[in-house]
Amino acid sequence: MNRDECRILSKRFGTRDGHKLPVYEAQGGYRALRKALAELDPPKVTELVKDSGLRGRGGAGFPAGVKWGFVPKDASAVYFMVNADESEPGTFKDRFLLDFDPHAVIEGSIISSYAVSACLCVIYIRGEFGWLIDRVRKAVDEAYAAGYLGRNILDSGYDLEMIVHKGAGAYICGEETGLINSVTGNKGQPLIKPPFPAVSGFLGKPTIVNNVETVAAVTYIVDEGPEAYRRFGTEKSTGTKLFSVSGPVRNPGVHEIPMGLPFREFFHDWLGGMAAGEELKAVIMGGSSVPVLTAEEAMNTRLDYESLQEAGTMLGSGGMIIIPARCDMVELIQVLMHFYWDESCGQCTPCREGTGWLHRIVRRLRRGEGTLEDIDLLAKVC
Repeated sequence: MNRDECRILSKRFGTRDGHKLPVYEAQGGYRALRKALAELDPPKVTELVKDSGLRGRGGAGFPAGVKWGFVPKDASAVYFMVNADESEPGTFKDRFLLDFDPHAVIEGSIISSYAVSACLCVIYIRGEFGWLIDRVRKAVDEAYAAGYLGRNILDSGYDLEMIVHKGAGAYICGEETGLINSVTGNKGQPLIKPPFPAVSGFLGKPTIVNNVETVAAVTYIVDEGPEAYRRFGTEKSTGTKLFSVSGPVRNPGVHEIPMGLPFREFFHDWLGGMAAGEELKAVIMGGSSVPVLTAEEAMNTRLDYESLQEAGTMLGSGGMIIIPARCDMVELIQVLMHFYWDESCGQCTPCREGTGWLHRIVRRLRRGEGTLEDIDLLAKVC
């Protein structure tokens, strides 16, 4: 299987005017939506997504179709939200999707909303993405003008409103209940579960929150079928995955690969290995919040949920940070701990106080002022 075959979500990356509706439609855009509204009822769309094995691409990896199935059948109103609050250090694949292919995300969001009978879809975008918010709003306006949004979409009888909501910059709003709180107008702080949002979320009504990459994959699954999606990946980790790769490799950036690809192959054949004069020391596989693997550990694992868990880390959001031999790991940890300390919403004591402790301890270690007791305390706090 060559690389171009795997580009089911990134195929329009770099396409001239690929973010505009005419270009998207000329390449089959909104065909999946027409199919869903004309040929499939909402439960059937959910079944297709279940059959595909699609798992949430935001980090947790929970089966998307199963999540949709939690929505009560007798709900008076249902809401759907797209999580584009991409704030995890090392992660930038969702902004690529929204920048190069916003209509694929919008189409997938409409289909996903239809699957759960939602009346409103909110695309929640990180506040710092000013240019991106404007681009997505223009794409939403195009979709309204073409009859893909609003009342009686494509004469199907289905009504859906869509708004683009600008976040205020809080990292914690990437968590689904924090996001819902933010949209509601409250502090962007997580809520205690249960109840889960699929039962009681926005305005106390059932609410589904899915990641940008997840809804973009729904477009492909409905258009091509679950079998086509399962051609990629493994039995439990199906489909393709977008990885945001940063660090001193020859080909950094966003790469779409089949799940289960050996890291060794990805590193050498896709990333081109380390840049001249650099040596691989370690890898953060799924964003800055997942455990680090040594170079040897990374080279002996595969890029899927199960393999990475077995290796002692997580796939997470796919934010892959390549760490060179010249990197001071204590300095790296200090930088990351400062981020989590600064971004703590302050609601819970272990996070509010613990991240500060960790940052101060690591800072002492970097200054050469640390003690053996500090090492023990680090392990205890973690």
